[in-house]
Amino acid sequence: MYNEGEITRISDMVGPYSGRLTQLFYKVKSLMNRSTMSPESILLEDCLILTTLLKEKADEVIKCLSESHWNSHCVVTRNKFESMCGGQKEGYAVLSYLSGCRKGQYLSTNKKELIEGIKVSLSSAVVSGVSSLDFDTLHLIWTQEKLQQQLDVIDRRWEMSRQSALASLKSGNKKLALRHAKEMKLGIENREKCNSLLNRVEEVLSVIANVESTKQVTGAIQIGARVIKENKISIEEVQLCLEELDESIDSQKQVEKALEPAPSLDMEDEDIEEEFRKLELEIGSGNLKDLNPEAGVSDSEGTDQSLADALLNLKLADDAPGSGSAIQNSGLLAKNKESNGPMLEAA
Repeated sequence: MYNEGEITRISDMVGPYSGRLTQLFYKVKSLMNRSTMSPESILLEDCLILTTLLKEKADEVIKCLSESHWNSHCVVTRNKFESMCGGQKEGYAVLSYLSGCRKGQYLSTNKKELIEGIKVSLSSAVVSGVSSLDFDTLHLIWTQEKLQQQLDVIDRRWEMSRQSALASLKSGNKKLALRHAKEMKLGIENREKCNSLLNRVEEVLSVIANVESTKQVTGAIQIGARVIKENKISIEEVQLCLEELDESIDSQKQVEKALEPAPSLDMEDEDIEEEFRKLELEIGSGNLKDLNPEAGVSDSEGTDQSLADALLNLKLADDAPGSGSAIQNSGLLAKNKESNGPMLEAA
């Protein structure tokens, strides 16, 4: 795995904080050691790095920086870069990988003290050379971080003074409480000054970012104008292409709208239960209408009476064998008539 490049020793990595010539020397030395290194000596290494995980971490850092920067590159302080990577060793490994891919470059400047930073390319292109604007931007970003740290310290001290003043008042020591109150007032004044400086630094950084964005837009316009001139394309043709593009986009939106499924009814459970109860009531009332006891009794009475009259009107002989059964049938119909009423009522 070591010879195939899947595992890398941290001692074999190119020193990202050195110059280009030194980095080239380390790279050649690493290639020479890779062919002669034994497995035992590899296992004795304190820190081994999986190349796949290193690439994923580098991509994660670039993605995180892209979310807070609009340009194709950015400049961050070394402390912030290492905190994003997860530590000093991790930052060293990630920057070494980015330097080998020409996606990151270390820069430093002396402004009363050493200021270190990293320039990272956020696009697929290699990182551009370090300019004087990059050093000025690094100095401003470093100042911004220092002022923010100072604000945090002032806020913590102010909170401590407030707690001490409250404790002194509760204990009855007014002199000590007054001294803590003066410290609180002094902290508020220092915070206002520090916050004012921080706002000014942020304004300058915002102006620089806007200028760089405008520069990119201007460069894109100039490139477009040069391409139009070289290909002898007229403005009318460009306008026609833009109109056709707009029409194509509109037609695509219409197709997508037509293909959208119909919105489903989003009903709450209570609404569904209420509708279900209404349906049950409607079905119940319909059944009651169909099974009205009075209507059933009247219909059955009329039918039974007509059948009885028809049987009585038949002039059957006294000795006819079917006369008894006919009278019995009429009696049964009368009994059924009397019993149908309570049965329907029970239903």
